[in-house]
Amino acid sequence: MRNWGFIGLFIIVAILLDFYVFQAVKTLSQGGSARTRTIVSYVYWGISIAALVIIATLPFFHGPEGSRVRNYLFVTVLGLFIAKLLASVFFLLDDLRRLFQWIGGKLFSRPADAGEGSGSISRSAFLSWLGIGIGGTFFSTIMYGLSNKYRYEVRRVQLAFDNLPPAFKGLKIIQLSDIHSGSLANRKAVEKGVEMVLKEKADLILFTGDLVNDMATEMKEYKDVFNKLSAPMGIFSTLGNHDYGDYAWWESPEQKKANLEYLKQIQRDMGWRLLMNEHVALERGGQQIALIGIENWSAKARFPKYGKMSEAYPGAEKYPFKILMSHDPSHWDAEVRTKYPDIDLALAGHTHGMQFGVEIPGLKWSPVQYVYKEWAGLYEEGRQKLYVNRGFGFIGYPGRVGILPEITVIELV
Repeated sequence: MRNWGFIGLFIIVAILLDFYVFQAVKTLSQGGSARTRTIVSYVYWGISIAALVIIATLPFFHGPEGSRVRNYLFVTVLGLFIAKLLASVFFLLDDLRRLFQWIGGKLFSRPADAGEGSGSISRSAFLSWLGIGIGGTFFSTIMYGLSNKYRYEVRRVQLAFDNLPPAFKGLKIIQLSDIHSGSLANRKAVEKGVEMVLKEKADLILFTGDLVNDMATEMKEYKDVFNKLSAPMGIFSTLGNHDYGDYAWWESPEQKKANLEYLKQIQRDMGWRLLMNEHVALERGGQQIALIGIENWSAKARFPKYGKMSEAYPGAEKYPFKILMSHDPSHWDAEVRTKYPDIDLALAGHTHGMQFGVEIPGLKWSPVQYVYKEWAGLYEEGRQKLYVNRGFGFIGYPGRVGILPEITVIELV
């Protein structure tokens, strides 16, 4: 939000949109008293001017707390802007309808417009109220979503594999992903989420990246919360694209490198084993499987490819069953399925399900699906499976609509 050019353009577009939407609001309020019309005008422009002032002052919010406040304000203003934009689509349809009617009236004689007579709502009023209703519903939904960001949901998945060693049948794995500690602001809510994990009494906990937003210091307030996690077979982790500090400004390359080293140390202090392009053997009942963990690797150009399967995989061939932890789900189609067909289960995160979508029986949709083919839940191709966790935390939009924060419980059967 430090781009003044973008802010200036946004303000200009917002003002033009405000004037256009106000014409419809003013028309709809004509049936009321003069006092009512005055109140509607003052409220409308009061909210609109306040939104513009907020946009202009956002760059002056600094630090972790300032960043959180800025996110809330920006989401509120953006939600209001999109709501007006949605409403204006219907206002425009009505304007076009009336324009064509006017042209038709000039060129041809026509009967009176059905629906414009007394005793029924006019087409103009109907379209205007429909636009306001849809815009208002969208804004209300975005605001409601702010209350869902700590509403952790346990999702249980049973996965069957023919080649799973008998000793590992019934293995209970918890997958966590995308904690984004820099966005968290409710310690008690996060503690409840950790308690939910512990109640599952998993054999193994796997974290698939993005512990922070930018800086390792973001974990300062939450290190003693997440270090309560424990599992008999251990806690293993990988890095996500946000963990490298690529989206923050650093005084020197050395400072950025030190930040990453500190993040690694934090994970060690919490008892997590960070896998950096390597694999380990997991043993149970005298039998072994391989757990492979690589650094962030994305098929999308804007995200880095730090991961090296060429380093992580060699030596894992000998194990009858393999689990891969790779933060970005685009890695599965781009490299895993094509070059490593013997990796049985891949675990990823990254997308958060965009923190916005619909998941009901028969319908699973989110805007993120137009960017990521695999974006939430279980995917299968042949004998290989991928599970994409919807994320424990959040970033950007401090809320969730339809896509709740997830604790995944995977049982191998």
